[in-house]
Amino acid sequence: MRFFSCLTDDHNLWLVGLAAALCILGSLITMRLFQRLRHAERGARAAWTFMAAVATGATIWCTHFVAMIAYQPGVDVAYEPLLTGASLGVAIAGSALALSVASRRFRFAPEVGGALFGLAVTAMHYTGMAAFAAEAVVHWSAAYVAASMAGAVILGAAAFNRACAAGRNGGLLSAVLLMVAGIVALHFTGMAAMTVIPLGADLGAVTGSEAKLAMAFAVAGVGLLVLGTGLASHALDLQSRAQAKAHLEQLMEGSVDGMVVEQNGRILAANAAFATLAGVDHRALLGDRLARWIEDFDSLSIGALIQASLKAPDGASIPVEIAARRDDQQASDAPFMIYAVRDLRARLAQERRIAHLARNDALTGLPNRASFLEWLSRQTGETSTHPRVALLAIDLDRFKEVNDIHGHAAGDQLLIRIAERMKAALKPGEFVARLGGDEFVAVAPVVERADSLDLAHRLRSAITAPVDLDFAEASCGASVGVALWPDDATDISALINDADLAMYRAKASLTNDVCFYEEAMDEAVRNRRRMVQQLREALDQDQFSLNWQIQASVETGEITGYEVLLRWIRPDGAFISPADFIPLAEESGLILPIGEWVLRKACAEAAGWATPHKIAVNLSPVQLGHVDLPRLVHQILLETGLAPTRLELEITETAMISDMERTTHILRQLKALGVSIAMDDFGTGYSSLSTLRAFPFDKIKLDRSFMSELDGGPQSSAIIRAVLALGESLAIPVLAEGVETLEQLSFLRDQGCTEAQGYLLGRPKPVADDLIQLEARTLWTGAAAA
Repeated sequence: MRFFSCLTDDHNLWLVGLAAALCILGSLITMRLFQRLRHAERGARAAWTFMAAVATGATIWCTHFVAMIAYQPGVDVAYEPLLTGASLGVAIAGSALALSVASRRFRFAPEVGGALFGLAVTAMHYTGMAAFAAEAVVHWSAAYVAASMAGAVILGAAAFNRACAAGRNGGLLSAVLLMVAGIVALHFTGMAAMTVIPLGADLGAVTGSEAKLAMAFAVAGVGLLVLGTGLASHALDLQSRAQAKAHLEQLMEGSVDGMVVEQNGRILAANAAFATLAGVDHRALLGDRLARWIEDFDSLSIGALIQASLKAPDGASIPVEIAARRDDQQASDAPFMIYAVRDLRARLAQERRIAHLARNDALTGLPNRASFLEWLSRQTGETSTHPRVALLAIDLDRFKEVNDIHGHAAGDQLLIRIAERMKAALKPGEFVARLGGDEFVAVAPVVERADSLDLAHRLRSAITAPVDLDFAEASCGASVGVALWPDDATDISALINDADLAMYRAKASLTNDVCFYEEAMDEAVRNRRRMVQQLREALDQDQFSLNWQIQASVETGEITGYEVLLRWIRPDGAFISPADFIPLAEESGLILPIGEWVLRKACAEAAGWATPHKIAVNLSPVQLGHVDLPRLVHQILLETGLAPTRLELEITETAMISDMERTTHILRQLKALGVSIAMDDFGTGYSSLSTLRAFPFDKIKLDRSFMSELDGGPQSSAIIRAVLALGESLAIPVLAEGVETLEQLSFLRDQGCTEAQGYLLGRPKPVADDLIQLEARTLWTGAAAA
């Protein structure tokens, strides 16, 4: 057969082997570059196409001309330089077209590109053969030429098909062998198509050894170009991949979430966070399928956050949140899928805790106010089937003592134990909640009013039983107020208020720990609450006013000063007695702003009087308990310009009993300002003599009750004489309150009383007019006439 005889008889087999080695090496480099070109980024495709085309064209050309050097036709040969160079250009250009087409995405692109590659090899070969010159007649066989072209096209298409099938990192042996076979088959079949009949060499042509030497240098140069291009491109590819891999690993390992990169359904990379979450070794993940761990993996949507479940090795289901993104930047057969997998266990646990705290008490775990209101609304709503619903308002007694004695930690521990016991005492359908502090509520459907007592007694037993703390035993009581829906109220707010009123009545009772709401008995409490609110409005709307009552010398009738009296007249004209609203102001704490208003207003008015009379202002025990009282008095004196010697502050004995040392310290600070201190309502307290001994008062005010009982028997007159004698012995002036008759005034004058105050001298007036009533003046005018 001409193909084999040409190969064995007309060629130097050593050079043929060299050509084969160059062809194999070049084909391997070509296929690696083609593989890289198929997966190159769009912006880098032109550069990779150029490098691959140079390497491929040089491989074809180098193989051809090394084989031509090996050809021994029996005559000297010559090569036309331009056609020789043109054949290299044809090889590179044809390879560029073939590689570009083969790397596209349309169907049969590899086969079409391979066929173009075969045509490029054919064009290069016969262009190179056109440069062949010898002293001979060259005869061509059309059959062999056609066979060479067919072999190149078929084997080229098969080679590129196998290269594409191998993928990015697959083996390329079959593709390389097919490419080598296509080049070799074309060359030697084409050489077999040529018959050389020797004649003689033309003058001026490069012949013999000179031709072979020139061809050797050309082939060596092209071979170096092939190897240089291949090595450079391979080095660049390795460096680029290494950098990309390192960057990807840094990004993935720097994420606290699990990160997975998948292609064609296989994991290419995964970080340690995902390996830990999945509970497997990091290396075991590579090449596996992510769907193995993710339930309902096929339902994941690209670009959306999806909650799914991850299957742990122990069979447990781990809630996760998955974000999937497709990376189409790589021009590969299949895009990369990048998955971010976040462990939701901590977040879901926190959400459950937040939801629990939103509806339950943080300390005891009992339902809180929101849950209580929701439960009560359902129990008393339109869909309720209960004939009655009992609402129990529960307040712990003596709980403050536990905090004061054992500390707040012990108090918290006590609340936790009590809550546990209360919860354990409930029957089906019953409900208990903590509103805050030591306040609890319970709700239960009942048939009769008395049925709620069973729940009240069970809860009281749970509360009052002693609790063993770490270092002591503690216990507290419970006051329970009960209101029934719909008997006492149909509105939830009103029902809660009714239960509170009943609870406060139980708390104030010495005998009943459980009280039912009774409208008549609890109306007083409601009125007190209403009056407290009205007090706030009165202070804001300036409904208060001051009245002045004369204080005069018993001996001469000369005006010595005025006592300031607070009055409250509501907009509707109703007069509210101080005996009604002052205790409420003290209980609610409103006495502090009210007392400051009285002091400031009185000092400001008195500072504008023509006659510098003294003014007496009452102080509440609540005011006296504040350490900043001296500072406030000093500030008001400076603002109003009233001389300190004109201000007299009146306190009661009961104000000093609670904390004698603290009160005495505050009084000394006040007296240091130049202010006078008077003992008011003397004789009605519990320790009058010890109080006088504890502090040097500037005046004693005898309580009005002694004057009203002066005509009732000798005891009252004896007590008055004793008080006046006490004042005289201590050098403390005595003022008698409640003087309403001339006989009382005459008695005081005979007994040597210093000052008097009462309706006989003058009733309280809005203006200090320096006028003593006529009836009282007759005592002094009559004495002067006598």
